Amino acid sequence: MKDPLKKYREQIRTWKSRRRLNCELNHYNTMFESRHLFLPDDETIRKTIKHKFSNLKRKRKSSLNIITIYHHYNWENESLRPSLEKFGKVRHYDWFEQFNHQRKDWHRSIKAKMNEDLLHHVKQWIRDDSTDVIFTYLSGELISLEAMQELSSFDVPIINLALNDKESFIGKTRNGHATGMRDICRYFDLCWTSTEDSLKKYCVEGALPIYLPEGANPEIHKSYDVEKSIDVSFVGQCYGNRPAVIKALEDYGIYVEAFGYGWPNGSLSTEDMVRMYSKSKINLGFGGVAGHQNTYCLKGRDFEIPMSEGLYVTEYSPELKNVFEIETEIVTYKTFEELAKKIQYLLGHPCEAEIIRKAGHRRAVSEHTWETRFEKIFTLMGLI
Repeated sequence: MKDPLKKYREQIRTWKSRRRLNCELNHYNTMFESRHLFLPDDETIRKTIKHKFSNLKRKRKSSLNIITIYHHYNWENESLRPSLEKFGKVRHYDWFEQFNHQRKDWHRSIKAKMNEDLLHHVKQWIRDDSTDVIFTYLSGELISLEAMQELSSFDVPIINLALNDKESFIGKTRNGHATGMRDICRYFDLCWTSTEDSLKKYCVEGALPIYLPEGANPEIHKSYDVEKSIDVSFVGQCYGNRPAVIKALEDYGIYVEAFGYGWPNGSLSTEDMVRMYSKSKINLGFGGVAGHQNTYCLKGRDFEIPMSEGLYVTEYSPELKNVFEIETEIVTYKTFEELAKKIQYLLGHPCEAEIIRKAGHRRAVSEHTWETRFEKIFTLMGLI
């Protein structure tokens, strides 16, 4: 049984987090309305970029010169880089290939050196070869305001990807500077956010945002010809309500094989994870944000599982209806009772489950690849 004091502390943390996020969202919504701002549509983005970079010339899809700046944590090089390489030559900068990122105080001790090294490499690459676009996956945690200002002065369009702006648009603050996107977003030429209700935040901070979800790489996330020997699996970290839901399913008679950090089974390699999607009759999903009750955002697995031809049953989020036909391409639930009943029904009706699985795969492959996402952005910006 969980320690009552520990449970109480978790409840307090959850309450504080929810209150903080609600205050943040209300603040930005109020500022957006009071300033009479509007969300940019595709035509606005097109005109804004064209006005700022009047000399931009469209190129063939495969002929762009691209600089990418991001750290490969566990999925970036397998998803972002191969997709970007379809558009041309890619030069990738990753600080942590050259700096010791294991030090807990790196943002105090070596962040300035990291930023200096970044700017040195980017300047050199731009001098050596014409650069059409810079793609980044950055936050205020990684890059300083001063470095961001200099990066934006190179007269090359910069696109930044930000995931989970619902939780980390501001993030923590150190010496008055946000570790999220708040302070640096205005220096990007286009801010790609996967969180729909953060668009107004970007506008208030003077940035140009576009809402596009994550994607998946069909060369990695593909179907394997293996026996579907597992009824239900879940791949992801063990936190929040996940252990309780999986335990309750087991009490209900539905056993779930769980993999990832914090579970007894441990983590899977990328290939084994994708194989697990094929081995499972049902792939379970959770849509919540860690530490935030009733707060949801799209996840990478929302696209990776259907792309891998897995049958996906996940927690309902309003944004899911923007990317899939609910109940015909993926299955969603709002309560535990609904989840348990739908799992039982799908396990008992494999033909219906197969129809949903195949429909989800068709949608994912046709509309939700990383390549499709980049194609939309590069076209909007007048690059291709």
